[in-house]
Amino acid sequence: METILITGAAGFIGFHLSKTLCEKGYTVIGIDNINDYYDIELKYGRLNALGISKNEAENFNQLCTSSKFKFSFYRTAIEDFEFLNQLFSTYAFSRVIHLAAQAGVRYSIENPHAYGQSNLVGYLNILECCRHHQVKQLMYASSSSVYGNSTDVPFQTTQNVDHPISLYAATKKANELMAHTYSHLYKFQTIGLRFFTVYGPWGRPDMAMFLFTDAILNGRPIKVFNHGDLSRDFTYIDDIIQGIIKLIEKESTPLYQLYNIGNSKPVQLMDFIQEIEKATGLTAELDMQPMQPGDVNQTWANVDDLMQGFGYQPTYPVDKGVHNFVEWFKSYYKNK
Repeated sequence: METILITGAAGFIGFHLSKTLCEKGYTVIGIDNINDYYDIELKYGRLNALGISKNEAENFNQLCTSSKFKFSFYRTAIEDFEFLNQLFSTYAFSRVIHLAAQAGVRYSIENPHAYGQSNLVGYLNILECCRHHQVKQLMYASSSSVYGNSTDVPFQTTQNVDHPISLYAATKKANELMAHTYSHLYKFQTIGLRFFTVYGPWGRPDMAMFLFTDAILNGRPIKVFNHGDLSRDFTYIDDIIQGIIKLIEKESTPLYQLYNIGNSKPVQLMDFIQEIEKATGLTAELDMQPMQPGDVNQTWANVDDLMQGFGYQPTYPVDKGVHNFVEWFKSYYKNK
């Protein structure tokens, strides 16, 4: 089995993907800077589930070895090109799955430099390491946010995405362009994944699923933007991981590839809130708010390419996914 590098391994998708690949017999090297954009204890909790203790993981640029899996972890920043280059030399990765990034649309308005450093400089470092160390394939996280406020739905990867409405979205579009350039010049494969509103156990605290559940269970009002007139292609984490695994395990030839990876069934925000109310047995107190700068009205993924080429098939309905998240949330925070 090959050795795969996963950046952002203490993040939501990176954690689930690391765990699944290890269970399938792959050797996984994970890196993450464990920044404080959201609760770092949740990140340490994910690493602990992968067999890496907090005491080990707190130290920068030191090898941590899992007690559960063929998984090794380094706390490091992708902006640190010297250490990154050393890591690539040590392990000779055949494949890199780049999920590390400064996330969040709204935060990109408050702290733009964080996005320039991580999503542009850090991303360039990954590309350069792949180029110089003969990595055969780079798979990387893009985002549905690149579609901006397009009304041409469902979104297709062939449509124009030259009008992002947040800096976060602009950096993700830039990542796709940079990948195209490197595939063209240096002949290694790049696969971009435009993720659509991923949710599920161990999810991010800045996302609606987590924010709403936390508020409802603790008797606080939830902020509902654009007065609830929003829809999202909510995609359960297991469907996302299933799609990535299919891309890993089936060889494909084009050097530059780009896919939407979503549920392809948009849900109205108010309906999503109702599912959380059902799962918690509680009624939400709604604080209706205007549209937030950088937010989009709707997302809806056309996933035909992924379905036809790789057999991708999202299976989780929102009611089941929401139930799973709420049960995880109550269990995880019961003793916190």
